[in-house]
Amino acid sequence: MRLEIGEINIKDVKFGEKCEVKDGILYINKEEIIGLVDDEHFESVDLELAKPGEEIRITPVKDVIEPRVKIGDENGSIFPGVINHVNTVGSGRTHVLKGAAIVTCGKIVGFQEGIIDMTGPGAEYTPFSKLNNVVLICNQKDSVESHTVEKAVRLAGLTVADYIGKLGKDLEPDTIETYETKPLFEQANEYPELPKVGYVYMLQTQGLMHDTYVYGADAKHIIPTILYPTEVMDGAILSGNCVSACDKNTTYHHLNNPVIKHLYKQHGKEINFMGVVITNETVFLQDKERSSDFVAKLTEYLGLDGVIITQEGFGNPDTDLIMNCKKVEDKGIDTVIVTDEYAGRDGSSQSLADADVKANAVVTGGNANELIELPPMKKIIGMLDYVDKIAGGFEGSLREDGSILAEIQVITGATNELGFNKLTARTF
Repeated sequence: MRLEIGEINIKDVKFGEKCEVKDGILYINKEEIIGLVDDEHFESVDLELAKPGEEIRITPVKDVIEPRVKIGDENGSIFPGVINHVNTVGSGRTHVLKGAAIVTCGKIVGFQEGIIDMTGPGAEYTPFSKLNNVVLICNQKDSVESHTVEKAVRLAGLTVADYIGKLGKDLEPDTIETYETKPLFEQANEYPELPKVGYVYMLQTQGLMHDTYVYGADAKHIIPTILYPTEVMDGAILSGNCVSACDKNTTYHHLNNPVIKHLYKQHGKEINFMGVVITNETVFLQDKERSSDFVAKLTEYLGLDGVIITQEGFGNPDTDLIMNCKKVEDKGIDTVIVTDEYAGRDGSSQSLADADVKANAVVTGGNANELIELPPMKKIIGMLDYVDKIAGGFEGSLREDGSILAEIQVITGATNELGFNKLTARTF
């Protein structure tokens, strides 16, 4: 598959009379966008803008989505199987409003939603503080169950992102990047002298509100399979989970997976990037055994010399991570695992819930238990009254002046396990 990504640079976002992109500025008609979200489960819907450097705190954040559109498709179909028909993506051209994002937030539905600060020390821990954010606030009716609200908010965010993404359909991109992965045997023969490397992409699927969707299908019900890397870059995988904010893969993370981008960067130079194996993170041991067996089988089938494995979440998924690593290593394939740590606030606790001697090449996204003090902000988009209850918060986290003392676990993307952050550690 050959995919062209055309980036239209967005340098600002403003409210305007109509929705359009002009001279690098994204204009949003507030009433027009709110009108797209007609759901009986919401008590109210509102829209706010948040730009880099502003004294704004967005919380509780549910998802972050990058506006995109398919070019040459009658419907501009993106997010296949959810917002649009189940068309195979990953080829042709896609336009991206780069520098803009749709952020969904509203009343808390679980305990693992997060915070985005647009300035201050918290802003340094999240990539989303650097974006021009269109924030969709969906407040549910009290009578509606949490999992129903999660679905309604997820669809609302994707609907708005799809609509705004289509504003870039007829625009000339500022830059165009091309990515290509050929059919298996052709790809293997193209660079026979280079090591064949693949990517095992673990998806969060631990249960209700811990979901990831592949072409609209709940990934907890799939067995591991192979995707072209360009399918991931083109919206085949969407977030629907409420895991801890620090290491949750939002839809934005999936669309901009840095592991895939880096492997493409080295493709044809240092490695032959063969493709992506997606797998789930299940709850029961039998399911974990099945999925990890399939992962090892598929990496062997692809004839890989090396594999990068990333996980999402912590605790229970650590078992899936180590199972995948051990079984792939048993096939004679070198592995590198990418994770984060829950090593206690002093860093002295065991970082992962599982371990094996074969997991001897590790990249870490940081320790989620580290404490941080977030100063009060002039403006809150969303609400603060739940801060003591979310993962990483504790009784007394929210202070009377609006400042917050909590673990960096509360910050969306702080220790992201795709490496989409600034934190890591190095062994000397």
